[in-house]
Parts: sequence; C-alpha cells; structure tokens
Amino acid sequence: MILVTLGTQRFQMNRLLEAVDRLALDLQEKIFIQTGHSTYIPQNCDYKDFVDAEEFQRMIEGCSVLITHSGVGTIMRGISAGKPVVVVPRLAGFHEHVDDHQVQIAEAFAGKECVLYCEDIERLQETVERARTYPFKPYKAPESKIEDMILDYLKCLETDTGRKK
Repeated sequence: MILVTLGTQRFQMNRLLEAVDRLALDLQEKIFIQTGHSTYIPQNCDYKDFVDAEEFQRMIEGCSVLITHSGVGTIMRGISAGKPVVVVPRLAGFHEHVDDHQVQIAEAFAGKECVLYCEDIERLQETVERARTYPFKPYKAPESKIEDMILDYLKCLETDTGRKK
C-alpha cells in the first residue's frame, strides 16, 4: 500500500490529492490517503480525513512508499521506519500554506538523500517509481547542538564588536 498523508494543517492540498487519484488508475497497488482539511474527494483511493496516532504509525510501518507534504514529523517517521519517502511540499501559490517554507524542508532532506523531492506534480508517478529502488541514505542529525550554535554566534558578535567578556 502507498500511504499519502497531508498532516493536520488547516489548509487544503487538493493539488496532491487529484494527482494521486489519477495515479491510482495506473498503479496495481492500493493507495490510502489521509486527506486532512482538503475538499477534493478521491474517487480511486481509500481515504479518511484523519487517523489516530497508533493507526498512523501502523500505516507507515506497513506502506511500500510514503508520499507526504513536507512536514518534518511525518518525514522523520517515514525515514525512521525505513520507508521510501516522496515529499511534495505545500505551496502558498496554491493556498496550501501561508508561505513556501516546506520547499526549504524538502530541499534540506533531499540534499541529504533521505527523501525524494517531487518538485513537479506531473512527475509524481515517475518519482514514486524511482523511490522504489532509490538508495536512500539514513538521516544523520547535525553534529552541532543548538547550545553550541548559540555560543558560536555570541563569540562572533563579541569578535565583530571588539567586546570581550
């Protein structure tokens, strides 16, 4: 089963739902969609608006491919479960979010080769097929901790202003 999830954002993502619904006609695999607050009603896929946390985790563990908006929590769950993850970020231009920060998230994870970033929704099927054989890399957390980053920043400020403590 391919799992598609849109999270709990109070925005629709009909663009992805329509693309997945079309994709279902060409695949020999069941697709389940967690539709969130979208208004599009899938015709060719099973769906629910929301699922509880336990059911969601079972679905991730049982899926062959995870297609998701660019929510960090969902991406990390898919990666942690060892699933191929295809990311389609929400875009402000389609009224799917207030800005395009999810593009930056998708690019960051794709840059580490832990997900595939589907930039063109018309290439979703190609991206899903590529995900089945793509050599995903495990996610590696940054070595620096936030406290170290803050201390480094403060040191830079001290150096830039000539002040020393």
